[in-house]
Amino acid sequence: MLPLPVLEQAAAELVCYGESGMSVMEMSHRSPDYEAIIKDAEVKLRVLMNIPDSYKVLFLQGGASTQFAAVPLNLIGRTGKADYIVSGQFSGKAFKEAQKLGFDVVCAASTKEDNFAFVPTVSKDMIRPDASYVHLCFNNTIYGTKFPYIPDTGDIPLVADMSSCILSEPVDVSRFGVIYAGAQKNMAPAGMTLVIVREDLLDYAQEKMPTMLEWKTMAENGSMYNTPPCYSIYMAKLVYEWLLGLGGLEAMAKVNRKKADLLYAYLDGQTYYKAPVRKDSRSMMNVTFVIGNTDLEKAFAAQASACGLKNLKGHRSVGGMRASIYNAMPYEGVEKLIAFMEKFAKENPLP
Repeated sequence: MLPLPVLEQAAAELVCYGESGMSVMEMSHRSPDYEAIIKDAEVKLRVLMNIPDSYKVLFLQGGASTQFAAVPLNLIGRTGKADYIVSGQFSGKAFKEAQKLGFDVVCAASTKEDNFAFVPTVSKDMIRPDASYVHLCFNNTIYGTKFPYIPDTGDIPLVADMSSCILSEPVDVSRFGVIYAGAQKNMAPAGMTLVIVREDLLDYAQEKMPTMLEWKTMAENGSMYNTPPCYSIYMAKLVYEWLLGLGGLEAMAKVNRKKADLLYAYLDGQTYYKAPVRKDSRSMMNVTFVIGNTDLEKAFAAQASACGLKNLKGHRSVGGMRASIYNAMPYEGVEKLIAFMEKFAKENPLP
């Protein structure tokens, strides 16, 4: 979901951006007009996330899934080893991708046997002391879990996939070696992938790696080694401006916690719906719940959609329902969801 003010501004500028005489979608990425857009996007993101000067900001293509390969190809050269924390589907895919490339990677911790109902507790003694990096997925969309803490990995760089929680709350960037995120969950339309990487980690790329996956090449070319995802970057810039106008990530976090607290309080206060995630691992962005009856869950998703409450069907791998309450979802949207849930429960008693 994108903020309405952002969509309205994009609509107003769709045909002609400023005094350029053309749409952003028509611009050369080498033009002064577009260079100003991408530079302004980086400046605003640095302010929003308080990104230290010692980190590079990259606006790339390929989705977060491409970074599953890019991460080991860029970092494994430090020691030849890497450790992964598997807390859901996407961290599992990242782990398998590194294995597929033939690198020495191990799963340091996982909650797979518990159906990923909570995130692992990770301590330094669980990490190989000679690992090049430790990888995790900070928020798990499918299972509705999030790390409530940043694991202490000592001097070993921590790499975090933050695709589904980026910009939802303040985060101490200096605690991470790399943060990456697909834009389409909480930042911009699909097409752009954000990578924030500490500069000292740019010199370990595999010699024969594809140029398009090499962070150092992209950093040296200002994310424009080739044509970047221009329009998605422009939309991200508008979202950054919207967030700054609200008061930044501290203000956004207060709104997000209020929304999540409302929905979790409802789930905890009744018996018709069950919240499978352990309370200490609950996501603020993705709230999962089940009825425990497949027919009723199908009816729930269909009736909710007919009422204008879209995309509530849970991921096919876990079933149930999932409410994604990203930044742009207003508090009133959660209130309407709860009202529908209450009505559905009364009209559809459990067999």
